[in-house]
Amino acid sequence: MTQRIRSLSWLMAFMGFCLTGLTVKSEAHHSFAMYDQTVTKTMSGKLVRLIPGSSHSQIVFDLLDAEGKPTQGPDGKPLKWQVELGSAANIARQGVTVKTLTPGTVVTVTLYPQRNGANQGAIAGPLVLCGMTMPTGGCTAQTGTVMKPPAN
Repeated sequence: MTQRIRSLSWLMAFMGFCLTGLTVKSEAHHSFAMYDQTVTKTMSGKLVRLIPGSSHSQIVFDLLDAEGKPTQGPDGKPLKWQVELGSAANIARQGVTVKTLTPGTVVTVTLYPQRNGANQGAIAGPLVLCGMTMPTGGCTAQTGTVMKPPAN
């Protein structure tokens, strides 16, 4: 084998290695240490948005009181919460999609809250969907549709 062919072979192998590195999908995954998994909170709200994601999806909702009225934050605006779910593909297999979870839907979620007190958490139980208005007695498994827990 000549020097030229050997050099060309090494160059081709190196280029192949570099191109493989550019095409490999990298997925970072964070720790759940930020969530207090010794505490769960169950709350209801009116869905603002479902944000599908490749590693984690989120739901954002305006917190509702037991009568279905928006809870106001210190700024006088509706108090928003964000809850982390599993990947878009995983939650879709469990029935949670942008078609089943549309803005304005009343939801009840059980979550592990963030340790720092932020209005965020990670899903800790099933998601209950109750239509566009708060049912009498609240949005519960008895008054709504229980979706399988969209696990992280």
